[in-house]
Amino acid sequence: MEKFQKRLEFRPEITNKIYGLIAQIEEMKGQWRAGVKLSPQVLNRLKKSVIVTSTGSSTRIEGARLSDEQVEKLLRGIRVQKLKTRDSQEVAGYAELLTNVFNSYGSIKLNESTIKHFHNQLLKYSEKDLRHKGSYKFGSNRVEAKDADGNIVGILFDPTPPHLIGKEMEGLVDWTTEELHKKEIHPLLIIGNFVLEFLAIHPFQDGNGRTSRILTNLLLLRSGYEYIPYVSHEKLIEDNKDDYYISLNKSQKSGDISPWLIFFLTILLEQTKRAIDLLSTESSEYLLSEKQLAVWTYLQKKKTVTSGELQEKLKMPAPTVLQALNKLLKIGKIERLGEGRGVRYRGR
Repeated sequence: MEKFQKRLEFRPEITNKIYGLIAQIEEMKGQWRAGVKLSPQVLNRLKKSVIVTSTGSSTRIEGARLSDEQVEKLLRGIRVQKLKTRDSQEVAGYAELLTNVFNSYGSIKLNESTIKHFHNQLLKYSEKDLRHKGSYKFGSNRVEAKDADGNIVGILFDPTPPHLIGKEMEGLVDWTTEELHKKEIHPLLIIGNFVLEFLAIHPFQDGNGRTSRILTNLLLLRSGYEYIPYVSHEKLIEDNKDDYYISLNKSQKSGDISPWLIFFLTILLEQTKRAIDLLSTESSEYLLSEKQLAVWTYLQKKKTVTSGELQEKLKMPAPTVLQALNKLLKIGKIERLGEGRGVRYRGR
């Protein structure tokens, strides 16, 4: 417990930087709560999109190769196809677990049973992980640096040995839950510390990175960051993967949490900014209905179209197409060319 507490004692200049980031995040968190007027249908569509994006990003960070388009196609057909490849098995498990977290986070408490259950569900479809899923590791799983040919060129760090996992995980979970309950330390500092320590312990034989990102979503949602399902945390980490590993490595080797914490808060700040952008007219495509979005997407592929062509190609009745065109005109996404029967529409 004392180790975790001491980690959060920073030099004055680091303190200013960390709390400056937290202040910006909290200000925009308040803006989201005050300004969110998105319909349940729009929020649901955003959530579905984030599940695809987050699943693709989180699995690619660990070496999977499926693009977001391939992930989306896989998830649409998951009930009718066998998950034959390792990548598809990992994608299916991550998407299913993340969906459960987004939908039920209010009833999911952080404890060791939850963490083991998450790991079990994450690897639910993974044939190679049947032996160890849902259980703490039984052998060494040091993190190695490899060259392009797969040869080990160095050891990034040696995680906690198997015989100490139970004790260290118990201490980490107890400290985290106690401090979140006491509310004496800002929750983002507690969550950042939890993620760093979890990855340093590396409690499972495989799947630690993916499990940590699922737990990050859970802890942020339970701490009141309600916009988390609508902007992908995992995508931002994938886009900054080098900095992600550098900051983790620096903090794990030195014991100084600040490199990791600054990275973590910077990513969360960007995530928060993007959530606020969803409320602006500049991001109005996110506010479109599914059919309005289909019309706009079709218009982007064509120079000009008629309403009749849209009805035929998109299999939509005339009133629905007209309503969609009027909405797109109103928000400035398209323009009308001509008048009367010869009118055509063009995307901007």
